[in-house]
Amino acid sequence: MSRPKPFVLLEHTDKNTYKSDQIIQAEAIWAVFYNNHPFNLKSLHSLTNYPGPKYKKTSFSNPGHAIALANRLNKMFDTTKFTVVKLLAGETIYSDK
Repeated sequence: MSRPKPFVLLEHTDKNTYKSDQIIQAEAIWAVFYNNHPFNLKSLHSLTNYPGPKYKKTSFSNPGHAIALANRLNKMFDTTKFTVVKLLAGETIYSDK
């Protein structure tokens, strides 16, 4: 079964590079929580400081990616405290009005 075509809300094409950016409608944002709280996920090399720490995503517009991350973290840390939360609304902290 093929993936349904996304609904494009806005589109902008750069006239010089012909690159397009599209704003696609999403059902929700799915975030991975630890012990019912949001967290940051940082990855680094334990022997050297090169190339430095990398912060990884913990929220996604697709539930499959969030579920896969929660499963991987639960296995890695031998726990069941990583869960996926569906976010539908929230507090607006920035508006250009």
